[in-house]
Amino acid sequence: MKAGNSVLSGYGTTIFEVMSRLAETHKAVNLGQGFPDGNGPEDVVEVAGRYLTEGWNQYPSMMGLPALREAVAAHAKRFYGLDVDWRTEVMVTSGATEALAACLFGLLEPGDEVVLFQPLYDSYVPIIRRAGAVPRFVTLKPPGWTFTAADLEAAFGPRTKLVLMNTPQNPAAKVWTRDELAMLADACLAYDALAVCDEVYEHLVFDGRPHVPLMTLPGMRERTLRIGSAGKTFSLTGWKVGYVTGAAALLQPVAKAHQFLTFTTPPNLQAAVAYGLSKEDGYFTGLAAEMQAKRDRLTAGLTAAGLSVLPAEGTYFVTVDLRASGIAETDADFCKRITAEAGVAAIPVSAFYENDAPDHLIRFCVCKKDETLDAGVARLKAYFGR
Repeated sequence: MKAGNSVLSGYGTTIFEVMSRLAETHKAVNLGQGFPDGNGPEDVVEVAGRYLTEGWNQYPSMMGLPALREAVAAHAKRFYGLDVDWRTEVMVTSGATEALAACLFGLLEPGDEVVLFQPLYDSYVPIIRRAGAVPRFVTLKPPGWTFTAADLEAAFGPRTKLVLMNTPQNPAAKVWTRDELAMLADACLAYDALAVCDEVYEHLVFDGRPHVPLMTLPGMRERTLRIGSAGKTFSLTGWKVGYVTGAAALLQPVAKAHQFLTFTTPPNLQAAVAYGLSKEDGYFTGLAAEMQAKRDRLTAGLTAAGLSVLPAEGTYFVTVDLRASGIAETDADFCKRITAEAGVAAIPVSAFYENDAPDHLIRFCVCKKDETLDAGVARLKAYFGR
């Protein structure tokens, strides 16, 4: 029998699925996979349910419900001062991963080069390679997850078509500074490169830091696509509602790709997200404050268990440095051991690299109920005799 696609068939089961299955087998507290264990804001969920009986359940516009596209445009103005035409510059997708796929399939030609920053979300590289493009990596340096102008210069070149970046960044929990973004914008302008910005954690930024979209920097408005996620903003990851914002000419080929991927997204979920995006500022600041408190709670617990935790500036995650904790084991072996023996699941950070991966960092997820975090910490303390 003939083989499947050579790019996609070469990838095994994701580490998230592997660790979640292992957690189920050992009845472990799952602090690995990044999803909340609540059920989202009650009022947003209620709107989705009510729409099923009162709304229109047939195909909505391929670009998304007008109400949601208007809400995304208003959100961009409200939080970032961006003037966005909802009719031509906003598209709704079935999750941020589909948005990424549509952007990359819509913009890339075989042989194009894409600059990426690792550690990185695991869907980026398979999509790029399936599009026939070539990834070029900038490896961020812990504990601050930094890079230099020389790092960018080594990655960019005459075949660079676009840069794909993520801020706040999974799994590093890094929030890019304005100076870092300016450095990247300068490189994009120098090489006439486009930018696809994965900003799904835009409202999960801690300690008073601002989230600055690359699109707001000089020269970047017309060459940037910005991706958001209702799943992260409303703690409803199973809904898979994403949205892309960008200049009309740049969004047009992306819409063509979206047309042949999912075409549209359930209208009741779109209506509920439109409602959610119009919520008062207190909701969004409260979300960040709640997640920051969970970060602090888990960081304190992991530290008390004898583990060295790196700074976390945003997202759902904290990173533990095994080497600094006096543990010589590799990240993958350690994660398997504590899942089986301590009953706590985490994710090896090496899974987020394509090359030059460190093997001494592991990722824990903080977006769980306090009792879930406390149960995981209690098991680790008992296991390490703390």
